[in-house]
Amino acid sequence: MATDKLGGAGMLEYLKHAFVARWNLLLCCGAAVAALLSPWPDVLLPLIAAGEMIYLGGVISMPRFREAVDAAIADRARVALGGGRQPARSVGAMLTGLSADAQQRFNALRKRCLDMRSIAQAARSPGGTPETTDIWTPALDRLLYGFLRLLGQQNSLLRFLKSTTEAELTQRLQQLKQKLTAAQASGDERMIHSLEESVGIADQRLDNYHKAMKNAEFAGLELDRVESKIQALIELAANRQDPDVLSSQVDAAAESMHRTEATLNQLQQITGGVTDALEEVPAILDAAGKQVVRDDA
Repeated sequence: MATDKLGGAGMLEYLKHAFVARWNLLLCCGAAVAALLSPWPDVLLPLIAAGEMIYLGGVISMPRFREAVDAAIADRARVALGGGRQPARSVGAMLTGLSADAQQRFNALRKRCLDMRSIAQAARSPGGTPETTDIWTPALDRLLYGFLRLLGQQNSLLRFLKSTTEAELTQRLQQLKQKLTAAQASGDERMIHSLEESVGIADQRLDNYHKAMKNAEFAGLELDRVESKIQALIELAANRQDPDVLSSQVDAAAESMHRTEATLNQLQQITGGVTDALEEVPAILDAAGKQVVRDDA
């Protein structure tokens, strides 16, 4: 019933979000099509349905999943009532979806930016205008937002890698190949056709796992690079008070980050991650940003 609750939205809402996840739909529909084309659809389809129900039950029992759905529903409600987008709240939702270590890393970097901005404000010459140190706050927001998005991509990759192991995938592939060899020896065309397709799927899963491992390593290296770049920029801003120099370097760093994100966004077909579609960079360093970014992680 829609009125059943799991601490927030209705149970049907949680089921809907879990079912329409891109990778779940892909696997579920693919399995159903394969079952219909097989000689035993009346046997395989109920098994697929049972597996899907077990999966849905497991997903909606996870508190973090329910919190993410609640946050998404709340965002839509606020947009409908206010007639506009709420990007700052989305920052809080993105941060909540990260692991504790990732949250602490982002909060530490944000705090470092705030500390350096305070130093820059204190060191400003008496004749300086009030806007001098605020020129680069939106630029830092852009970089911090990009850093947060990269953390989200890395988090999705790590969760994907934890869902299985290379040994399990390799063992499964070898078992299917052995069965295929036996079927070919017996000459059973139905078994051969089914096992050939299963071997292809297992091989693709193993290939996806290898790609995810490489991309997770790449994401880690990029996060280290971007974090170091932000550190260097805020120290430059605190010491030089040169908005023109800082602006050019921030633009170069942001362009580099866009290329990194474009590469990582290709991972959606592997992890089922969703690209953040916010057109406007939210305020992260100002007072509004402080209200949505959790510093107690």
